[in-house]
Amino acid sequence: MNEYAKTAWPEMEIYGWDEERDRDYAAMPPIGKKLAPARVVAQFSHQYRIATPWGDRLAEVSGKFAYAAATPGDYPAVGDWVAAELPDGDSHAVVHVVLPRRTSIVRRAAGSRPDEQIIGANIDTVFIVVSLNEDWNLRRIERYLIAVRDGGARPVLLLTKADLCEDPDRYVREARAIAPEVPIFPVSALLDQGREALASYLAPGLTVGATGSSGVGKSTLLNWLAGESRQAVQGIREDDARGRHTTTHRELFVLPSGAIWLDTPGMRELQLWESEDGWQATFSDIEALAASCRFRDCRHEAEQGCAVREALDGGELDPARYANYRKTERELARLAQKEQRAGKRLAKEAAARGAKSAVGGARQKRMRHFEADE
Repeated sequence: MNEYAKTAWPEMEIYGWDEERDRDYAAMPPIGKKLAPARVVAQFSHQYRIATPWGDRLAEVSGKFAYAAATPGDYPAVGDWVAAELPDGDSHAVVHVVLPRRTSIVRRAAGSRPDEQIIGANIDTVFIVVSLNEDWNLRRIERYLIAVRDGGARPVLLLTKADLCEDPDRYVREARAIAPEVPIFPVSALLDQGREALASYLAPGLTVGATGSSGVGKSTLLNWLAGESRQAVQGIREDDARGRHTTTHRELFVLPSGAIWLDTPGMRELQLWESEDGWQATFSDIEALAASCRFRDCRHEAEQGCAVREALDGGELDPARYANYRKTERELARLAQKEQRAGKRLAKEAAARGAKSAVGGARQKRMRHFEADE
C-alpha cells in the first residue's frame, strides 16, 4: 500500500508536475512500499539526485528495478519522473518506477554495442545551441534536428555569440534553408540581446533542454537567463574559435521565470539512435523530391526521371545537404542491422538462462522429494 498516495502534489509543480502526471502516478501498479513522486534533477554514474516533495535526496534504483532493466535506456534519466521510496534519516532514496516519458533526447552510446543513451527526458523544447563563429556547421545542425524531432520535443535553434559576428542574418538564412519550420534566434548574453524572443518557451512549468557541441555557450546561456552564475564558464580558444568544455554532467535548474532548464555537457559527436521519423522530418524536402521520381526504387544515381538528380543538377538542392541525407540514411540502416543482431543474441541468452533456471528448479524439486523421503 502506498501510504503517500494522494490526488495532487502541489509541492512538485515547481518542477512541472501536472494533472497528466497525477494520472500516470495513480495508474501505477501497487508496489507495497511507501512511495512519493520525484523528478531526477542530476545523474552521477549510478546515483541520482531527485527533487521530492520534502526536498532533494540522493537516490539509487532498487535491486528489482536493476534486474528487470533490459537496456541502459530503461534506467532513470535526468528529467524523468519517478516513484521513489524515501527512508527516514540520511539513507538514499530508492527508485522503484519510472513514469512514462513524454519526450526524450536519445543518442547512441559510445562503444561497439548498439545501446541507447538518454540525454534528457520530458523536455518540451530543445534549444539546439550553435555558436556564430568559425565552428559553424550546417551538417551538425541537421544531426541535432534529427535526434530532437525523433524524441518528440520541439526544436529551436539558438545562434549564440552574435556579438562576435558581423552578419548574423547570413547565418539565419543558411539555417532557415535547411530548417524552414524551426524557430531561429540569434542571441548575445554579453549584450543582453534576444531574451524577449525566448520568453514563450520559458513559461512556468515548461522544461527546456539545451544541447550542442562543447563550448557553444550553453552554460553562459543558463547563467544569463537565470540572472546569476549557476554553471562555470570559460572563454573560447583563439586557435580554433571553439569554447572550452565546462559542464560535466546533466542537471536541471529552475529559472526565475518558472521554467526548468536542462543543462548538458557538450557533445563532440552525436551518434544517432533509431531516428527514422526525425530523419524524414529533417530531410522532408529531399523525401518529397524522391517521391516524385519516375521509379519507386530510384537510387538517385543515373535513372531517367530522377527528381533528386534534376534538383541537384539545377542547383535547387545543395549537394552537401544531399550527401548528409545519404550518409545519415546509411548510418541508421547499419544501426538497425546491429540492433537486430543484438536482439537475436539477447533472445538466445534469455532462453539459455530460462533453460538453466528450469533445470535448476527441477533439481531442487527432486532434492526436496528426496529429503522428504529421508
